[in-house]
This record gives sequence, structure tokens and C-alpha cells, in this order.
Amino acid sequence: MGIFESFGFKNQEPTAKRASFMLLHGIFPPITTPFHSDGSVYFKKLEHNVAHWSKTPVAGMVILGSTGESVMLSDQERRDILKCAREACAPEKVLLAGTGLESAIETLRLTEYAASLGYDVAMVRTPHYYKRQMQPKNALAFYRTVADRSPLPVIIYSFPQATGYDIPAEVVIELAEHPNLIGIKESAGDLAKVKKLVEGTRHIKREAKVTEIFNAVTSRMLAQPQAAAAGEMVSAASLTGGTVSVEAPPKLKTRSKEVGFQVLVGAAHQLKDSLDAGAVGAILAFACAAPTACFEIYAAWKEGDAELAREKQERIVPAVRRVVAELGIPGVKYGMDLNGYYGGPPRLPLLPLTAEEKAEVERLMADIRN
Repeated sequence: MGIFESFGFKNQEPTAKRASFMLLHGIFPPITTPFHSDGSVYFKKLEHNVAHWSKTPVAGMVILGSTGESVMLSDQERRDILKCAREACAPEKVLLAGTGLESAIETLRLTEYAASLGYDVAMVRTPHYYKRQMQPKNALAFYRTVADRSPLPVIIYSFPQATGYDIPAEVVIELAEHPNLIGIKESAGDLAKVKKLVEGTRHIKREAKVTEIFNAVTSRMLAQPQAAAAGEMVSAASLTGGTVSVEAPPKLKTRSKEVGFQVLVGAAHQLKDSLDAGAVGAILAFACAAPTACFEIYAAWKEGDAELAREKQERIVPAVRRVVAELGIPGVKYGMDLNGYYGGPPRLPLLPLTAEEKAEVERLMADIRN
């Protein structure tokens, strides 16, 4: 018995046989964690927010990302939040779980729990506490071990502004060969690195299932109608007292699309330029407060309207730079409060905005209501 089996992990089949490659194009908000004034998780508001985001044109959501203050949550809170968000999310939205912790064992433990809930992808941030030991061989061993044993497809999460560790592009390009590592969220804001990642992984070609209009399809989405269709008919006798049956919903119709290693970015103020550089989408803190404004940039770019995309981009730049880059999570949360979501207070040591800062956010967000 190996060390991972001794900790209760399943002896997984080879990744190439079980990996479920999927489309990660579009905009994804890395959702915030709502708190009561006493610092406890406000689950009712989490349900409200997820249901609200589900009605927007975002492709999906990231649960337990940096904007979710995940590093300040207990293990049980992480699990409870994953469960609550999963139950509140619309079935057609892709769900990414932030499961990256400092060790491979703990990362896999949380990833397996997310998989048991029906999450679609694991987003695994770079380990960083022991920075001197994070040499290329360490990063390669960590991500290959996680990808080998993860029941979910994995994307790398690089956020050097917070971690102080920037995974080299050469390491990512080497990791991209692994069949269960399907992409990266690159949040450094380095367009040259984005281009290097895109060029270095251009040879990777995989097949992903998509809907007839080329939206993402995940194993969870396929399983829901298939499970219902497996019984063909659902008895309604218990409701009517008779033998009437109701036809099960039709199976989801899919087609195939060739997809490469997917580079997503985290800097909303340069979204268009990142897409021009080869990124396929973005995981944006600003999308927590303004999902439609972010999506409009992506949609205009996708339609080939560069002028409109730039106009939409320039519209949000001042707000992004101040609200997200400078004020951080407290700023994002207050921006949400202005746009129909519940932001609420951050968790200490983060502090709520001052009255002066709130007035500034109100001014910057005045014409970004969605």
C-alpha cells in the first residue's frame, strides 16, 4: 500500500482513461464568501449570490478562490461552502473548486470531497510557504501527483502577487502535457507570459464535449439527464393514486470541439489584450460585482468587434484598478453591495472600507450597474 492509499485515497485508474476534458472559455467570477457581522459564514446570502450569478451570462463560477478569502476559512467551512454553492448553482454553469492547499495530500483530500459533490474542475494554487524549496522539480512533482490522483480535471492557479511565488512558464508548459492538467489561471498580469504559455502549449490538442451552440458540457451535466433517462419513465402513481407515468427529460445533445491547453487570466483591466494574446477566458474578481460588464468585453471580442471590445474594456479600467487592485476584497464586496449582491464585511485582518472609500467606489461603479 502506498502513502496515498494509507491516507484513504482511492487507487485511481490511469488519468488518460478517466480524464474528462472540458471547455473553460468565457468569464468566471471567483465568488466571495459572505460573512455575518460576527465573522461566521452567512450561508443564506451565499445561496442568494450564487443564484443571482447563475442568471448572468458567466460561463461558471470558482468557489474558494482568493477572492473567497479561502485561506482564512477552516476545513469544515470550506466543505460547507462547497456544498452550499453547489446546491444553489444553476446546472448549466461550470463549477470550479479551489482545492489547492500547501501539501499534495490535503489538496487531494479536498479535491475528492469537491468531486463527491459534483464539481467539474479543481483549481489548485501553487504551494508557496516554503518558497526556497519551490524549485521546478518540486512544482512538477506536486502537480503531477495531484493530477495523477485527482478525480477531477485540474487547472493550475498562479497568483504571485499574493503567494510571492511565480511558477515559471517553462514548468507550466511541461506540466501541460499531463492529460488531467487542462489549463491555468494566470493572475500575474504579465502579457508576455500569457503569450509564452499559449505558444508553448499550442501543439496540445484534445477533444471536449460542448452543446450544439458550443457551450461547455461537463460530466455532471451529462449525468443529470442520463440518470433520469435511464429509468425512461417516472411513476406518478404516488401522487395521483393511479398508474400515470411522466416521460423523462431528453438527453443533452452534444458535439465535439478541439480544445488546447486553456490559459485563463485574472486581470480584468487588460482582458481584451489577454484575449488577443491567446487567453480563452478569465477568472475575474471584478466579475463578482459586475459580471455582465466583464462578459460584454469577452462577447465583443468573440464576435470580432475589436473597437467595441476596447470601448467596453476602457469603461471598467478605472474601477478595476481602484476597487480590485488597490482596495481588494473589501472593495469588491462593497461593489457587490451596490449591484444587487450581498458583499458584506470581510474577515479580519481585512477591514471594511471607510466612508470616504465607499464614496469613491460608489462614484467609480455609478455607470457599471448589472
